[in-house]
Amino acid sequence: MADARRETPSVADARRAWDAVSREDAGAASRAAAAAASGAGAGAGAAAVAPVSGRKPSAHVGEAGSPVREDSARGDSPYGSEPVGSDREASAYARGGTPADRKPSARRGAVDPVKALMHRHRELCERAVDPLEIAAGLEAHGVTDRTATRFRHRDVFSLAEEMYARVPRAGDPAPQSEAPDTPKMRADWALLTLLPGALCAATLAGLRFTEGRPRLAVAVVGVFAISMGLRAAVRRGPLRAARAWHPTTSTRAWTCGLLAYALLGDGLLAAGIEGGPDGPPTGGPDSPWPIALASVLALTLAVVPAAWCAHLFAVRARRRLATSRGLEEFASSVRPLLLAVFGLFLCALGGLLAGSGAWLGEPPAYAAAGALGALLLLARLLTVHGFTHAPAVILAATGTAEALALVSVFAGRLPGCSLLARPVEAVAAAWGPGSVPALVCGGAALVLLIHATRTLTRASAHAAHGDTP
Repeated sequence: MADARRETPSVADARRAWDAVSREDAGAASRAAAAAASGAGAGAGAAAVAPVSGRKPSAHVGEAGSPVREDSARGDSPYGSEPVGSDREASAYARGGTPADRKPSARRGAVDPVKALMHRHRELCERAVDPLEIAAGLEAHGVTDRTATRFRHRDVFSLAEEMYARVPRAGDPAPQSEAPDTPKMRADWALLTLLPGALCAATLAGLRFTEGRPRLAVAVVGVFAISMGLRAAVRRGPLRAARAWHPTTSTRAWTCGLLAYALLGDGLLAAGIEGGPDGPPTGGPDSPWPIALASVLALTLAVVPAAWCAHLFAVRARRRLATSRGLEEFASSVRPLLLAVFGLFLCALGGLLAGSGAWLGEPPAYAAAGALGALLLLARLLTVHGFTHAPAVILAATGTAEALALVSVFAGRLPGCSLLARPVEAVAAAWGPGSVPALVCGGAALVLLIHATRTLTRASAHAAHGDTP
């Protein structure tokens, strides 16, 4: 029995030969085959191997026992001998998925991932007026410079140029990347920006030469005229937002509330801390609480430098968009421009506050009015470039904080509620009533400035839009 179960030397040698072949070890297979042939002959070894398994030897081993090279590992490509896998990865990304989500095609050869990306963004490519608009649209959809390398381009701008050039446009001229569609200075919006300040100055002059009910009528008519002038100024030129980005009714209401606080808030807060007021404001020297006319006049006059700063920022940013060769390069060049424009507006607003205070004989509220002007400028810049959520939230939070400061002062007069007014009273006693709006508006402006340095430095923020003037 033991002799029957024992395998013959020829069978054992044949099994070792098959194991060597399955591991694609050509040298070991040759040696095992030679041992099998010497032990029992080539015919007996082949007969013993056949019943073990029905599989054929690996295709990687040729007749001489050497591995066969697969020529299909690389495909023909117009860009050189690039691996086909990189093309499939870019093509899968262009179709809206990852390479793992797509099964490899049975046909090996050249693939065109840029064509798949063009099909995915067909509407963007067809309506684009220059490659810069395509680059901005790709960046808005999450395509970065690192993603562009999957399409064999060094950056998004180079990829956008190829996509623009491959879109069929019968009779269209060649793209002019060096001459982008930048906003032009026009006389209509330049004159409209002067309207709010002129109407405010006329209203203040009318208040000085009237008494009683005529003064009240002048004030009501003046407020209405100034609001219409502001509406006309922001509906034309660089301060105009696209139709889809118009501020909501609540955002306009909070903006008007902030301007109303700049006019009446500081005086009402000071009168409330002292136990007043005893009546409504009259705008004269005997008014129950003072009105900050100089601050409002400076803010309305500041529409002019605000429009020019917005125009300067838009023009210079579009020029940098045309010359930049990467998203990071564009962001690093636009960020100092944004800060420079913001500083230029603050300097202009400071000069207007000094001039308005000297004309009206009031101390200029540099901190409070300057912080409010900075907040309104940043909110408008973000809205103009399509970022409406953050300005709406920040303006609402700022208006709510100023309203709560006033309410807390008067609520502190109720029995047992004196603690509510202590924080505001402490701040007003230390730095004056104007420090409350200065801290609130200054903090809000700082938040919007940080947000603007991250959003207004994107290429998608400066794409041309059809409904902008």
